[in-house]
This record gives sequence, C-alpha cells and structure tokens, in this order.
Amino acid sequence: MDLEAAALRIHRDLPVVDGHNDLPWAIRTRARGSLHVADPRGHLDGYHTDFPRLRDGGVGAQFWSVYVSARSPAPFKETVEQIALVHRMAESAPEWTALATTADEVAAIRSSGRLAGLMGAEGGHSIENSLEKLGHLAGLGVRYMTLTHIDTIDWADSATDEPRHGGLTEFGRQVVAEMNRLAVLVDISHVSADTMRDAIDTSAAPVIASHSSARAIADHPRNIPDDVLEAVGRTGGVVMVNFYPGFNVPGSARRSLEILAEARRLQAEGLADDALEAAVAAVAAQDPFDAGDAGVVVDHIEHVARVAGVESVGLGSDFDGIDVVPDGLEDVSQFPNITVELLRRGWDEAEIRLVLGRNAMRVLRSAEEVAGSLS
Repeated sequence: MDLEAAALRIHRDLPVVDGHNDLPWAIRTRARGSLHVADPRGHLDGYHTDFPRLRDGGVGAQFWSVYVSARSPAPFKETVEQIALVHRMAESAPEWTALATTADEVAAIRSSGRLAGLMGAEGGHSIENSLEKLGHLAGLGVRYMTLTHIDTIDWADSATDEPRHGGLTEFGRQVVAEMNRLAVLVDISHVSADTMRDAIDTSAAPVIASHSSARAIADHPRNIPDDVLEAVGRTGGVVMVNFYPGFNVPGSARRSLEILAEARRLQAEGLADDALEAAVAAVAAQDPFDAGDAGVVVDHIEHVARVAGVESVGLGSDFDGIDVVPDGLEDVSQFPNITVELLRRGWDEAEIRLVLGRNAMRVLRSAEEVAGSLS
C-alpha cells in the first residue's frame, strides 16, 4: 500500500479541522497587522501558515486564535482588534476562505472547496471579568474560549502559574454556564488540572482542549492527566493534540519548564514584552529542544484514543504560535504526514477521519444543541 498516496487521497476533500493556529497574532506582531506586508493568499516566508499551504494540507476548517497577552492593559479591546484582523483575512481572500459560526456553515464552506474560518479566544483575561464582554465576543463570532492562558486569572487557575482558587471560582462557573448558553465551546487547554475537572463538572456541553497533549507521555502541566482524559471521553468532549515539542517530547517538556521558570524570573524583574521575548529566546538557544517528529504527535493521539476513546481525539497544531516544530510537520501543508503515520500503525480510514475533524465537528454541533435547549 502506498501510504502517502492513500493519505493524500483522504486529505483531498479537506477533512482537517485544526483547533488552534496563531497566524493572526504572528501577523499582528511581525507585520503590525498589515495584510499587505503578510498576505496569506500567497506563500508567507518564515510563517507556518498561508491559504495555499492550508489547502495542500487538506485543512477544511481552521480555528484562528484571537490571542492577546494577559499582560495587556486592554485585553478586551485588543481581542476585538484581533477579531477584526481575522475578518479582514477572510474578506481579502473570498476565493480561499469564509468565516463560519456554526457546524452547518463549516460544512457549506468546505463543500465549496474553501477553508472555513472559526475563532477562539485564548484566555479568559480577554473578557475582563465581564459576562457582557463574553457575550460581545460571542456576537463577533468567537466559538471557543480557553479559560486561561499561562497566567492564573481572577476566576480560574492556570497550569503554568501559582494556583489561587483550587480550580474555578463561583464566577468562573458562571462564565462556563454563560458559554454554554452562547454556544461558545469551553476550552481546557492551558488550565490547571483542577480547573479542567471543574470545567467538565460544570459544563452542560462537551468541552474541548483546543491544543493539548497527554501528560502520561510528557510530564508537563500543560498536558492532560489520564483521569481528565477519561472524563473528557465520558462527557463527549475532544482533546485536540498539540504539535509543540516542548509539550510532546519528554526531554523537551522538561527543558521547556526550565525556560518557563527563567521567563517568570525575568518577568518579575519588570522586562517589557519585547525584551522578555528576546531574553527567553536567548535562554532557549543555549540548549535547543529535541524537535521529535510526526510519530511523537501520533503517540499522543494514540494515548488519548486509548484512554478517552477514538471519538475524543483531534488535532490542534499551534502553528505560528510555536518556535520549534516536529520533523515532518514543518507547516500546515504537512498534515497528511499525520495520516501516513496513522495508516502505518494500522488505523482504518473511518477512525482517521474522526481524528482529522469529525470529532471536532460533532462537539461544535453539541454545543449548538445545548445552547438551543438552554435558550
């Protein structure tokens, strides 16, 4: 069997639903938000993502992260600016893409041979402790919100910061309930294990992890422990496996925690974001990560499938939000290499299509159904 040819055949009908891509933030920070400087309609040198390569990779639906820093003095305003950037990306390239807010819209756009763009807010700091602002983001098309980013916030503990609440506060539970009402998926990437458990217990809709991996393989607090994987599977959610070697390769995960500790130390010294980023990059360059390969990513996929079930695993690449990529997964055109590896390991096409996107679409529909029942 020609595995590469089989994979390319599967990817021809754009089956991939990717849970997390940071191209909007990369354009904001590297091109000052200019689509003339960084035009995704053509090849973007130095980026992981552009529309031609997304089509080459068989990506039919992309959740664009509308991330802004938790250190921003105005995170809600900047998140709205990032949403506007995603809208401009779509408006400038109607031959390549259109924005979607429902599963039916995703299916219609994908059937036209184009990419369906969706949006996810990466961090509850974006709503500035306001349910009204959460509703505003939902009205602008945001379809998931990661409850925290790397910092603990007023109502939820992060995986990579000191816990202050033991999970979600009462207001945090209200946020989850309002997300259910608004058909905004509850994203448990980046949050502490206790916050994961509280979110699953609170949410009436299945949760997602938009870009997370398995802690049993790589012991990093950003990854999901087996008891939470079991709970995600039991409640119909989906874990979309991250590609970042700093989370997926055991030695690289240990190294990334060392770098995070140094970043926290430098942050405490009051370094501005640009200086902090440069200083952390210099530390990382002293002992580079083992990048791993597509096989390591598939190791995490298989572990999640074993523990949570094959209907609870998907893909959340984190492209253009990571500085090291696995060998064979250098950019968004390389998604078929995941399929090649799954075929090599004996997965059948029906199971592969679940992982590539059907699981994610099922959860999006479930969130819509729950919102309909609540309203």
